[in-house]
Amino acid sequence: MTNTLTILRRELGAYFNSPVAYIVVTAYLLFSGYLFFSQAFLVKEATMRDFFGIAPLIFIFFAPAVTMRLLAEEKRAGTFELLITLPVGDWEVVLGKYFASLVLLGVAILLTLTYPITLSFMGEMDWGTVAGGDIGLLLLGGAYLALGRMASSWTRNQVVAFILAFAISFGLYLCGKLLPLMPASLAPIVDYISLDTHFNNIAKGVIDSRDIIYYLSMIGGCLFLATRSLESRRWR
Repeated sequence: MTNTLTILRRELGAYFNSPVAYIVVTAYLLFSGYLFFSQAFLVKEATMRDFFGIAPLIFIFFAPAVTMRLLAEEKRAGTFELLITLPVGDWEVVLGKYFASLVLLGVAILLTLTYPITLSFMGEMDWGTVAGGDIGLLLLGGAYLALGRMASSWTRNQVVAFILAFAISFGLYLCGKLLPLMPASLAPIVDYISLDTHFNNIAKGVIDSRDIIYYLSMIGGCLFLATRSLESRRWR
């Protein structure tokens, strides 16, 4: 665990000592804020429903942008070879880098609390729904980051890592949108694998253990595959 924390601090330093974190978080806040407030002031209603409706789609771009450099850039620059010569396990590398990106995600979500605070001056805000939605965003974003972390472990190219993470994330998001077009026999399967479906349940304030287990399983599975991808270098 000590090695994991060391890598986490190293990655956070890399994020915040470069423009990456500031550009990504600022772009996320500006884009989501514009889409949200342009709609909120039209309906003149103190609700975060519209924000939680667009956030999953925005995260599809946010997460790959954060994770595309986690391993791909280190492999390209040759610093990854130096990292693996240290007494650090592959799983510690994976977890340290993943938790660093999760902290960055948490900062972005925390900053969006300015949205409901602003809206609370327009009317009574349901803070229980806000809390449920933010928990859902953290789980959804965590799943997107794990997918991006897995994609980054497959390639040395940041652009390829971004495209892979985006394609997989968008595919899982799209499953929920295409549900009405699916045959009845496939509908339950497609509904379960949809990232968006589980988020919508939590965003309504319904904290179901099945949704929590889904996200934790998705995160654990992706990080396991990322670790196995790193371990595969030993077989070459």
